[in-house]
Amino acid sequence: MTPEAPHTYRHDDLLSFAEQVFTRLGMPEEDARVAADSLVRADLEDAGSHGISRLGIYAKRLGEGRIAVRPAITIEPHGSILHIDGDNGLGQVVSMHALRAAMELAGETGIAGAFVRGSNHFGTAAYYCQHACDNGMALIAMTNSPPGIPPWGGRKAFFGTNPLAFGFPTKSGQPPVIVDMSSSVAARGKIILADKQGESIPAGWAIDENGAPTTDPAAALRGAVLPLGGAKGYALALAIEAMVSLLTQAAFGPHVRNLYKENEDAANVGHCFLVLNIARWLDYEEYTERMEQFLAEIRAVPLAEGAESILIPGERRERIYNERMERGISLSSEVIEELRELSVRCDVHFPQPKGGESL
Repeated sequence: MTPEAPHTYRHDDLLSFAEQVFTRLGMPEEDARVAADSLVRADLEDAGSHGISRLGIYAKRLGEGRIAVRPAITIEPHGSILHIDGDNGLGQVVSMHALRAAMELAGETGIAGAFVRGSNHFGTAAYYCQHACDNGMALIAMTNSPPGIPPWGGRKAFFGTNPLAFGFPTKSGQPPVIVDMSSSVAARGKIILADKQGESIPAGWAIDENGAPTTDPAAALRGAVLPLGGAKGYALALAIEAMVSLLTQAAFGPHVRNLYKENEDAANVGHCFLVLNIARWLDYEEYTERMEQFLAEIRAVPLAEGAESILIPGERRERIYNERMERGISLSSEVIEELRELSVRCDVHFPQPKGGESL
């Protein structure tokens, strides 16, 4: 039997490690569990740019007080709308508090909107869609981020890569339909990860600070990521920015601070979660039957030449999740080195690779 690769780790080992790091920094256990779960789930779903590779920078900012370890999150209800101040907490922590409050309210009103200010990077939007779908509710989630893409026709970053996600539950045992997309050609986190690992990025992803196309991730981070679909991606980023910053009183555009830059003020990231309690629209079983028919008819569309199948958004994510739950999560040597250094600083044991091989 072929031994496991030395850079492959059990998901539960990484989950325990991340959770211990957060609690060692002073985070409450429940919040630490959410933050760790968000990171490891991202790696399980092939979203490594938002996975445990982020733990180092999160820990640094929490340790120096730039992100609040125990934020005093406030929630002010206004009918079916919740105004939420995250008190500069970690994005995943603030967002889960907001989402749970919005789901509880949607249970009464049928629809609820949580508008959040005073937050930070919240990981993958799909994570919150998954949670809502597990509770039989649909979700529209969006956030802004530090400047990453230029307005169409410009060469300087103004808007964040501003992801937009939709989650729709399906019949029990089937993966939910989850659409999670950035307003940019690629998530900025992928470029950060490529820079960390010394890799190039594909042509067409970004421009440098002079507006010239580049495949150098470092130059791209100094420049800008290109919007998805040209002017359409710019318009989408603008609309999301208006939802999550103007309506929440969070920072917008160049006023959103970058987690990776030193000596910056609080990021003041904004989020928006729109929760739909499906059972208030129609009988939930009828909904899932209609959803099943809907997806079956999509899959039945004749295939284009060279295509093997038609995948529903979220299906590939679920397949990879199941595979990695079984086989483990592979980490690059650069990420492993950073996590080992973090384990020493926080006095938390870093797990052995799957199979017990040493590096």
